[in-house]
Amino acid sequence: MTSTDNQRIAVYPGSFDPITYGHLDIIKRALRIFDHVRIGVGINPRKIGIFSTDERAELIKQACEEDDLSPDAIHIDAFKGLVYEYAGQAGACAIVRGLRALTDFEFEQQFAHVIKRLHPNIEPVFMMTAESNSYVSSSLVKELAQNGADISSFVPACVEEALKKKLEK
Repeated sequence: MTSTDNQRIAVYPGSFDPITYGHLDIIKRALRIFDHVRIGVGINPRKIGIFSTDERAELIKQACEEDDLSPDAIHIDAFKGLVYEYAGQAGACAIVRGLRALTDFEFEQQFAHVIKRLHPNIEPVFMMTAESNSYVSSSLVKELAQNGADISSFVPACVEEALKKKLEK
């Protein structure tokens, strides 16, 4: 399925370690604009995550199911390498990125210019996070969970449970 099939496909890349309500909000909003959203779980050998790539993909799937997001409109991939290459292989017309703060914008602006230079047919699309999620990050969630804080307002139940199990080990 590609953009050339009259389907508007967007890629939403990230580490999703773990997926948060902020990520889910961006996915929902992207689905209002695009026919399909391919969630790209990045494999970065320099980053050691709390969850494996397969575990992150499974948590994304469970979180999307908990949130009643259409399984027909979402596809979850693991990818290694450059985002624009993954997006091109996926037949995407856009790469969706969430912005929480001004510091995100500075990085994402550079990212957008590079994408447009290397793959002019792919549009970077930026979405401001909802105000209620503007301070939530996967790193914050992990730190709170590691210290026994209640994270239920930041992540779906499946993620909260998986984090508790992972941290018990």
